[in-house]
Amino acid sequence: MNFVEELTWRGMIHQMMPGTEEQLKKEMTTAYLGIDPTADSLHIGHLVGVMMLKHFQRSGHKPIALIGGATGMIGDPSMKSQERKLLDEETLRHNQEAIRAQLAKFLDFDSDAPNAAEMVNNYDWMKNFSFLDFIRDVGKHITVNYMMAKDSVKKRLSGESREGMSFTEFSYQLCQGYDFLHLFKEKGCRLQLGGSDQWGNITTGTELIRRTVGGEAFALTCPLITKADGGKFGKTESGNVWLDPRYTSPYKFYQFWLNVSDDDAAKYIKIFTELTREEIDALVAEQAENPGARPLQKRLAKEITTMVHSAEEYEAAVEASQILFSNKAADILHRIDETTLLQVFEGVPTFEVSRQDIEDGIKLADLLVDKAAVFPSKGELRKLAQGGGVMINKEKIADAYAPATTDMLLNDRYIIVQKGKKNYYLLIVK
Repeated sequence: MNFVEELTWRGMIHQMMPGTEEQLKKEMTTAYLGIDPTADSLHIGHLVGVMMLKHFQRSGHKPIALIGGATGMIGDPSMKSQERKLLDEETLRHNQEAIRAQLAKFLDFDSDAPNAAEMVNNYDWMKNFSFLDFIRDVGKHITVNYMMAKDSVKKRLSGESREGMSFTEFSYQLCQGYDFLHLFKEKGCRLQLGGSDQWGNITTGTELIRRTVGGEAFALTCPLITKADGGKFGKTESGNVWLDPRYTSPYKFYQFWLNVSDDDAAKYIKIFTELTREEIDALVAEQAENPGARPLQKRLAKEITTMVHSAEEYEAAVEASQILFSNKAADILHRIDETTLLQVFEGVPTFEVSRQDIEDGIKLADLLVDKAAVFPSKGELRKLAQGGGVMINKEKIADAYAPATTDMLLNDRYIIVQKGKKNYYLLIVK
């Protein structure tokens, strides 16, 4: 597989240094991509870079994931208006291990193949570097004029931020440049990959390699992913969409991809899956014929949820998504976990009711009128129930005066009440 050709048709190349493709055609090449370890999970904003590494390895080349333990302590000024908080070493190491486990779903770290992936942390070679050694051995090779010309520096100094830029942040591109030089010398790394906002930092590395050891190195960046409506990719009302299920459940993760626009789905399916050009073209044609069926979104959500979580979690997310209109909804409700249940019914009116009342077998009419104001009157409840318009946990209730039972409790503390076709209520039993 030709890496540059593959990324080109997928819309994943923004800039590329001359000679990059020729280098990749010539021999197995080592490339690295830096990942910021400020959290113990990647979010979907990281996935473009991770997919670049995945395609790179699929093309027969060797990927290195560099955890920015040292640079993460400084903070990259690119695309930032203020400095970030600094992390201690214990937190960095924890975050590194968590990120490696996530990357292992995309990259082969453990085989004996010559292009098996590696993970490195720049803290390991930067922690013993004295300040004097750094400014003597690295700083003297790159002029301030060269550094000031970078967009990431110019934007911060042009007045967009009242706080300006500290020397710490100004030194960031030198630190990243040294990473490239170190990996060039120690691992034969000839290429750095990154987002388009990293171009200035990456080319500082290629320049440092040229000036210090006379070596030739290359750069390739991907575009920053945006949404068709101009909104920020990967951000929802509740924040980032994370890969770790502790922060974003598989159900919410699946829902994010399922609900992207048609235009975004056509773009994202090229970037975030391994589907072939032919498979994607067929899905695009299918979408054009029947947009309502949303084959692009469904396949995108399937591929990426399975890759990040598992086939089982994908199936569970699909099942949970069907609760509101599936004829098997009652069974599904009794199987799904509490987090998913609450997310499916997020935003519906809620009432707290007494567990003792349920254990005492309170009549549904008393429960749903007096204890929880789901219905304004028992007469309306009785009439609607007789017409088949009342459901408890997606099962029709014909007798409004039947007793409530503990068997009705979902996850031992919830009851879903449905009034008519579209009105849902959540009873929380305490």
